Amino acid sequence: MRSTRRPIDGVLLLDKPCGPSSNAALQQVKWLYRADKAGHTGSLDPLASGLLPICFGAATKLSVHLLTGDKGYRAIARLGIRTDTLDAQGRPISEGSIERIEVADIEAALAAFRGEILQTPPMFSAIKQGGTPLYELARQGIEVDRAVRQVRIDRLTLREWTPPFLLLDIDCASGTYIRSLVDDLGLALGCGAHVHALQRTWAAPFRQVDMVPMATLEALLGDLPALDAFLLPIEVMVAGMPAVSISGADLVRFSHGNPVVTAAPICQSIAVHDPNGRLLGIARSPDGIVIKAVKVLNR
Repeated sequence: MRSTRRPIDGVLLLDKPCGPSSNAALQQVKWLYRADKAGHTGSLDPLASGLLPICFGAATKLSVHLLTGDKGYRAIARLGIRTDTLDAQGRPISEGSIERIEVADIEAALAAFRGEILQTPPMFSAIKQGGTPLYELARQGIEVDRAVRQVRIDRLTLREWTPPFLLLDIDCASGTYIRSLVDDLGLALGCGAHVHALQRTWAAPFRQVDMVPMATLEALLGDLPALDAFLLPIEVMVAGMPAVSISGADLVRFSHGNPVVTAAPICQSIAVHDPNGRLLGIARSPDGIVIKAVKVLNR
């Protein structure tokens, strides 16, 4: 169905279903909204479901600031089988017995993965090496050394153990691979493990969220006012961020990307608003006296 694209601004908290890639989900939502510009903030594997913020229009300029935020997941780990992709879509590469694994063993193993830990990214990931995504090498049967990285696990809670499945709640810093975490847990338990199912439950700054299922959007095909009712204002993207308000000549200067003299916290990310609370962009203040534009919306 051919349709005219339209300029819209805002954020949609999409509940991505299992199956499509994040980009496929983005393109479907963009088509449903007839939006001329849209992007997402942080990919989810096709296997994974849950929160995928979709940014429209001017909000796409701020999407990079959401990529580095903390995130929360609910994961089902399948013990006893290790796969090449570290999830249920992969090929089994080893098996181990789980007959003697008790809750106490699992709790003891989980303790080692809380806090700051070292993690090796999976081969099936979008990280590039020599300009080539690792997943392309993995599909050719090529495995290369990957740099170990430090990640942070703030919460790792066992909710249920129904052999062979573990139900885990995880709060972590951006850049953490849940597939690698589950794989490492399986190795620690001596039986192997992989991610059977994964849901992203929140992503900063969206912690208490009402996600919109794709099926709900598809049922409203053509009803643009009803679809637009699900959009949140751009200002939600900077919730909790230090903020300053400017007006008059300073507002004009900032809109052209020029520095503005105003009292501000010494910070790399400051939300800049007009007197009515409308978000103008994001700035940094190296000295607490001058703010320098990082992103200007110019809506």
